Amino acid sequence: MHRKSAYILFLAVLGLLVIGIVMLFSTSAFARDSHGDVYFFIKRQAMWVGIGLFLCIFAALIDYHFWRRTWWLWFGLALAALALCYVPHIGMRLNGSRRWIGWGPLTFQPSELGKLAAIFFLAAWFARYEKPSGNVLFGLILPLAIIALPASLVLGEVDLGTTALIGTTAFVVMFIAGANPLWLGAVSFAGLGALLIVATQISERMGRLSAFLHPENFKEDAGLQQMQALIAWGSGGMEGLGLGNGRQKMLYLPYAHTDFIFPIIGEELGLRFSLLVVFLFVVIIVCGIMIALHAKDRFGLLLGCGIVSLLALQAAVNIGVTTSLLPNKGLPLPFISYGGSNLVACMFGIGLLLNIYRQGILEPPHKRRATMHARMTLRI
Repeated sequence: MHRKSAYILFLAVLGLLVIGIVMLFSTSAFARDSHGDVYFFIKRQAMWVGIGLFLCIFAALIDYHFWRRTWWLWFGLALAALALCYVPHIGMRLNGSRRWIGWGPLTFQPSELGKLAAIFFLAAWFARYEKPSGNVLFGLILPLAIIALPASLVLGEVDLGTTALIGTTAFVVMFIAGANPLWLGAVSFAGLGALLIVATQISERMGRLSAFLHPENFKEDAGLQQMQALIAWGSGGMEGLGLGNGRQKMLYLPYAHTDFIFPIIGEELGLRFSLLVVFLFVVIIVCGIMIALHAKDRFGLLLGCGIVSLLALQAAVNIGVTTSLLPNKGLPLPFISYGGSNLVACMFGIGLLLNIYRQGILEPPHKRRATMHARMTLRI
């Protein structure tokens, strides 16, 4: 299974990319923003797919230990880019949040770089400190304090979903590294409580929470997207209305080409095709975990698990939001939703997994057996 995991992983990602391009072609013509070209979004996404594939190949060819040696550089660049979101005329304020920086027609979401930089740091940190459970300073306080730097900048953008995503991924990596689960549990509950307090102080986020709890009372404002998404699911049924025949994308469901593209898949292609999308994400998770478990060293294990956690959590949150199982968070569906920054970051992460696979598969068999024996001492 391990020897074929990279090929299966790449095929699953390719399948999601194809689905994304096809569904973007179906939905983007009805996007709210008018750019004078019905193919504007599909052209932009095709360009980002090309850039993402280039970076995926680059990450697959460069030894992943390079990111361990230079984690501080990428961490610093991420902090600088996140800080630019607050600079007038560079940071762009859209829908009440400062999540983008832009120069002319080119825009970028620095939080995507922040996610990867956080994983680089955590993997490098816990590869150096291999027994963190008995040291509260190096096993908990210092890494969390450093991770809090990009997380606080993202939180200041009023992006609670990405902040929670970075924090949860950090806890997963720390748990796998061997950090004390009682400490992690206490900190995670405290962090969740803090996010809820912050959400209650922001009227828009409080509206989303209220709409989640009482959707029938907010179906015309804060709960509009999720109510229209449920209508899309109900209209599609098992077989779907047919590709291109969906109605909710015709300005009934806001942002049907980005965060809420998954319900359009259900409406046009039906439940079976929607479950295929979920299955492809499960394949990516299983193959990614398999690759991480066969990494030739601790850094590769933690880096691989961090990338898999990031992709899995983001997909789970988006699917949960679009099926009304979670409050609206504004996170895109990896490889499918329109958006260059997230697509490029996800493709780069897949390239890292492929490189970890290459490094592990080229290791001599007796060393691989010794490595797998050492994995048994970790909590994975």
